[in-house]
Amino acid sequence: MKAREKFLLLILIILFLSILGRYFKFDPNSLRFHLSKYPLIISGIIFVILYVVVTFFIWLSKDVFRITSAFLFGANLSTILVWISEVINAFILFHFSRFLGKEFVEKKISAEKFSYYQKILEKRRGFLSLFILRAVPLVPFRFLDMFMGLTPISFKRYLLVVLLGSPIRIYWLQYILASLGMAIFRKPEELIYFLITHKIIFILTLIYVILVIVLSFKIIPKK
Repeated sequence: MKAREKFLLLILIILFLSILGRYFKFDPNSLRFHLSKYPLIISGIIFVILYVVVTFFIWLSKDVFRITSAFLFGANLSTILVWISEVINAFILFHFSRFLGKEFVEKKISAEKFSYYQKILEKRRGFLSLFILRAVPLVPFRFLDMFMGLTPISFKRYLLVVLLGSPIRIYWLQYILASLGMAIFRKPEELIYFLITHKIIFILTLIYVILVIVLSFKIIPKK
């Protein structure tokens, strides 16, 4: 299969999966009920397997799994389980995108520019930018994994970003979900009160907001 055909297949698969996610809905309560039937270790393993398999095909189901894990396992354990799942996802999506799309992208970019981007990504500054991008809730993990697969960065380098940057972002969300429960969706004011009364989470959220703003300005192309 030629590079152009593989890239077209990648686009079609992405479109198909994004549409598929709109028609399949998961109930967090039902998922939690079935997982709670098993011992903690078994339910944790089942959760990771379901998270990886289901979220690959049904993109919008990721929130359901995170909510379920926060309620069922608590902030700390759910963070570990989601982190493990996202590391596996990063491996799959990175190589999936690289196999189908990198060759096409490389042909569209001159060898000189491609080499330049590779040097930037492999430098400490490039690593720090990717780390921040992974740590703040600005770009979904899925899109970041697939986009990185199209770039010259080595998976070994990107894996380090995934391992170190993901837990910060995951724990921030899992802690809030585990603390507030479904009230976070029914009563948004509860979230405001929670942030005010929990200084560490409030400071972390404030840092997140600042980093998102800084990253947003960096991502916007300069005229």
